[in-house]
Amino acid sequence: MLWEIKMKLTGRTVLITGGSSGIGLALAEALLARGNVVIVTGRRKEALEAAKRQHPDLHIYASDAADPDCIRNLHDTLIPRFPTLDTLVNNAGIMRALRLAEDRPLTEVTQEIDVDLSAPIQMVQQFLPHLRSRPEAMIINISSGLAFVPFTLSPIYSAAKAGIHAYTRCLRQQLRDTSAKVIEVAPPLTETPLFETEFKQHMPDQSGMSVHQLVGHMIRGIEAGRDEIRPGQSKILKIANRLVPKLIFQQLARVGEPWVRQP
Repeated sequence: MLWEIKMKLTGRTVLITGGSSGIGLALAEALLARGNVVIVTGRRKEALEAAKRQHPDLHIYASDAADPDCIRNLHDTLIPRFPTLDTLVNNAGIMRALRLAEDRPLTEVTQEIDVDLSAPIQMVQQFLPHLRSRPEAMIINISSGLAFVPFTLSPIYSAAKAGIHAYTRCLRQQLRDTSAKVIEVAPPLTETPLFETEFKQHMPDQSGMSVHQLVGHMIRGIEAGRDEIRPGQSKILKIANRLVPKLIFQQLARVGEPWVRQP
């Protein structure tokens, strides 16, 4: 199917995973303001309820995006209630600073793979039959600028985001003749609660893009029909990885290096 250059982001029914804070909540706010029906999920019921108090028109569901049973239950709950659901935003994610030389349980060390890679793949697999029944469906996968250049401080997160980048490209190609448009958004360093709690201490001189600025880039890119949206530093990372891959990797590796090298 040939898509028009302009994509519509009004009058849709949108499901956003991890939508109770950060990028997901900012996107939900913007989409509500544009006249969409917006559903958000998250693992923390109190955070979802706080988002609902702030935005009464928001629909909230407690669900773990990394649990296949929760994904199936979410699908079976939402589709009868929201049969017009036509947009899936795989936003839920975790990111940790990890020293790989430390002793860790095997299942604990791969948490980002479960949440940032396996979960969106499983969400797409579960919701795709319904989405393909809609005339102009969208699947929006949130990756990262670190999908293009890995970050030594967050090795498993970098691997997961590189994986979702590869998966999204393949999904787009396989669905190219269907009604489902596949979009990847690769945020740069963004001022989210995750950055403040987990990474600010390792990079005190760094500041990120605001979530509202990022969402503005997302909406403009989606409406322009772009398949891959790389705001700010993410665009630089992709270009630098093509031109000077070793240099850009080494520069990123310097961030947090003293902490990584601690015994």
